Amino acid sequence: MFVHHVYFWLKPGADRNELVAGLQKLTSINGIRQWHIGTPAATNRPVIDSSYSVSWMLQFDDAAGEAHYQDHPDHHRFVAECGHLWERVVVYDSVG
Repeated sequence: MFVHHVYFWLKPGADRNELVAGLQKLTSINGIRQWHIGTPAATNRPVIDSSYSVSWMLQFDDAAGEAHYQDHPDHHRFVAECGHLWERVVVYDSVG
């Protein structure tokens, strides 16, 4: 399994719903096994970073599936159309 987890920090005044709508368009890309769009939970412990605006978690069978997603025209379109919304993006990829 390959997990691709992306955290977005929106620019001040950016429309969170626009970002979420853009992410939802990506869910039909072939090879995505599971996906989740989320916002910070109302938890408060010292180890929790809830400074992000939106999280995007994807599961693939393997690294080849994730590479297909990265190079997919819909992914490139998402970055071009929604990139103006965020000021920071952090990605955590893991295998297991």
